[in-house]
Amino acid sequence: MALISKKKIPFKISEDLRAYLLRYKRLIEVPIQYDDLLRYNNAIPLYNSKGDDTLWETVFYPQDDMKDIYLALKKIYSVLMADGDVGVMEHLKVDRVDLCAFGNTKPFRVRIVNQINDNFDYFYVKNADASRIYGLELEHLLSPNRMSYVVHKNTLIEEHIVGIPGDEFIKNHMHSKVLNEIRLAKEFVKFNERCFVRLLGDMHSSNFVVSVTPDFEEVTYRLKAIDFDQQSYEGRKSVYLPQYFKQNNELIELGLKHMTPATVKQYQKEERSLIANRLRVERYRVLDLINAMIKDTLAFPEQVKKLRKDLAKYYNEKAFLKCTNMGQIVRLSLWMVIKKPDLYGEK
Repeated sequence: MALISKKKIPFKISEDLRAYLLRYKRLIEVPIQYDDLLRYNNAIPLYNSKGDDTLWETVFYPQDDMKDIYLALKKIYSVLMADGDVGVMEHLKVDRVDLCAFGNTKPFRVRIVNQINDNFDYFYVKNADASRIYGLELEHLLSPNRMSYVVHKNTLIEEHIVGIPGDEFIKNHMHSKVLNEIRLAKEFVKFNERCFVRLLGDMHSSNFVVSVTPDFEEVTYRLKAIDFDQQSYEGRKSVYLPQYFKQNNELIELGLKHMTPATVKQYQKEERSLIANRLRVERYRVLDLINAMIKDTLAFPEQVKKLRKDLAKYYNEKAFLKCTNMGQIVRLSLWMVIKKPDLYGEK
């Protein structure tokens, strides 16, 4: 079982990371910062349609501030969705601003509604953490999921990642008659491999969503990470393998039910091959990101030493023992996809 050793601390955005974000159009000036949203003067608990407490609070702003704050939030939405075209704002309104007070980063979630058809969307305003930014960017480059986000000073703006929260999916959808257990089990194996290769930790069911897409004969599933705070932070290898979190046990049991070890290895090899192809296509951008990462401090020395030892043993690769920071470990882990393509999964 995987356990997180201590509360994750945030890391500031370095100048090298800012230069990377600027080069690839992620560093954009927006009219409001995270601290501006802290000026609310009232809050009430937010309940879902079943009457359950969501652990989010809906916040309210003084009348003098609300107009300016809501206008700024609509402009941010136009940056995320329409490349800054303010023409899209005409029929939009800010329906609600929610705060997750119990989370590490205490994010704000903004609900935007189109007044013509009542369609709605969300985005998030967070304190920028270098670990999360590296995680978002690695997800964008190396997974099948595209990530839309921008950074302004110490504020991170993220597009909502669509899907059913993993814990809710396990609780309410796992026993559906239309569930394709084999396809879901296959996707979990591939998700497990993606997280391990790029060293994204803490992927228990509350930290990913399940996207369900109807196909012409069946349905397909994709697991998408939504929490990137534990990007290459922990020192134990098991934290980077979702298969070791007890919250994911029902998904793991599907694999045990429907797959042989040979089948699991086939899917793991497929996923590593896809990652290797993405690395080749985006090699210059990945290199720029990893170069910035190597110059950053993203974990404590004891965590670096523990992880490099675990991975050196796993891959039978002494080069890991020479790594002095998490950026170097991530670089070598990615290189293993190309250097040792037939080594995959848990021994």
